[in-house]
Amino acid sequence: MTLQKLFLTFFGAGLSPKAPGTAGTLASLPVGLAVLHYFGMETLFMLTFAITIIGIFEINKYENLTGEHDQQEIVIDEAAGMWLSLMIASSTAATMSYPYADVLAIILSFAAFRLFDIWKPSTIGWIDREVKGGLGVMMDDVIAGIAGGFLTVVIMMGVERLF
Repeated sequence: MTLQKLFLTFFGAGLSPKAPGTAGTLASLPVGLAVLHYFGMETLFMLTFAITIIGIFEINKYENLTGEHDQQEIVIDEAAGMWLSLMIASSTAATMSYPYADVLAIILSFAAFRLFDIWKPSTIGWIDREVKGGLGVMMDDVIAGIAGGFLTVVIMMGVERLF
């Protein structure tokens, strides 16, 4: 396996025979949590920014090489989206006063990101259909990650009102 394919499949997670997007998201979650815990939000943000920019260029090269757009094995976009959702949710969980807010943030950020990534409503779907190349592959997941993070925040704020 080439270094490029290792990067684009998030260390092979995208090669899963079933649900490669979910496998890529699940594989990226513990990495994001570890970076968040040991190095902080700023580092995870910079890592997300870096893999998004690098991902756009590497996906363009890979698509030119294979002749196919948005292949299922490419899951580096899921990592970027998951990490954005996680950062938004975690920063809100830190302000919550109820127990297990951080655990709820992790679970909900994963579920909400997958919801928007699979459903692809509104702008997310338009980007997925109309924007070609690496930019389209990465940006629909970046927007899905932001939307997933915001949905998680709304749910967590609702839960806090119950307690």
